[in-house]
Amino acid sequence: MSRQRTLRFAVLTAVATGAMLVPVGAAVADDPTPTPSAVTGEDKTAAEKKAEDAKKAKELEARKAAAAKDLPKGGVAAGEAPAEDTGTATLVGSATGALLLAGAGTIVLRRRAAGRHNG
Repeated sequence: MSRQRTLRFAVLTAVATGAMLVPVGAAVADDPTPTPSAVTGEDKTAAEKKAEDAKKAKELEARKAAAAKDLPKGGVAAGEAPAEDTGTATLVGSATGALLLAGAGTIVLRRRAAGRHNG
């Protein structure tokens, strides 16, 4: 392969890889549950931890039930706020896909034109 083709291949591979990793990175970055990074130093038995977790889960369910009781039914028309996600990752992915498609079309057209000149 010539240097120019090798460079083109490297650039297209990098762009394609980036197009695949951008949405994945956004999905990983939006993880709402943080992972604990340090040990608290408390020695609890597994049964105590399970009992604590069950108690917290019951409290959370009770809060959700109370909150759901007050909310109107029917979505945005009933007064709920629309989702705040702007879809940046979607737009970037779509733009990258369009650029990849345009680049592939350009390569195909150039090869056809070159084929006509050669033979």
